[in-house]
Amino acid sequence: MVITAHPDDAEYSFGGTVARLADAGTEVVYVVCTDGSQGGEDPSISDADLTRRRYAEQQDAADLLGVAEVVFLGLRDGSLAADVALRRALTREIRRHRPELVLTHQPLRSLVFPIGASHPDHLATGEAALSAVYPDARNPRAYPELLSEGLAPHKVQEVWVPGHEHTDFHVDVSPYLARKLEAIQRHKSQFADDVDPAVALAWVVNRLSGNGQVAGCDHAESYRRIITEAAAGAEAVTAEATP
Repeated sequence: MVITAHPDDAEYSFGGTVARLADAGTEVVYVVCTDGSQGGEDPSISDADLTRRRYAEQQDAADLLGVAEVVFLGLRDGSLAADVALRRALTREIRRHRPELVLTHQPLRSLVFPIGASHPDHLATGEAALSAVYPDARNPRAYPELLSEGLAPHKVQEVWVPGHEHTDFHVDVSPYLARKLEAIQRHKSQFADDVDPAVALAWVVNRLSGNGQVAGCDHAESYRRIITEAAAGAEAVTAEATP
């Protein structure tokens, strides 16, 4: 399960990993928390119209990467908080889909990486997602109304976050670089008409190349890997498939 704040976050942060997992037969589900209505600079476009366009773009990009389902929570872009409402919504999706692995945003602000990596919605999503993984999703006393929906507790084995300056785990995405970049470009509303996407995405390639130098491959996506208490002391299945 990939839990992100905005449409397009998954492709930027996890696109190569998602493609690799999906090609290996893993069922991947996206949960997108916001409606994406703040992701544009043209005030003449209504929020509703922009949201519809961004949802369609996200579905298109997800289809390209092999994602099985995209869930849109539809919360107001730019207004996320790691509160009980968001934690409950994410707990519901975790219990419904029962993932072994969750990929989500880092909940800590980076003072090293560009400021966009620490968008407030990213931080809120990362914190709420980690709280939903532990303790909420696994605790039968958390949100008892979910039990009445038939959603039993579930223990996630691992969480991977883009650790920025704190990474300790690398996924070789060299064969998936072109598909990752194409998936990002499916979000056409996020590129100005007079901008060449290939030029605009040079920083993505450079970052993946830098990660690859550390990992011993051409291009890598890098994470901070969090083993939950449920999997402590045992090597989780997901890690074996993604060196």
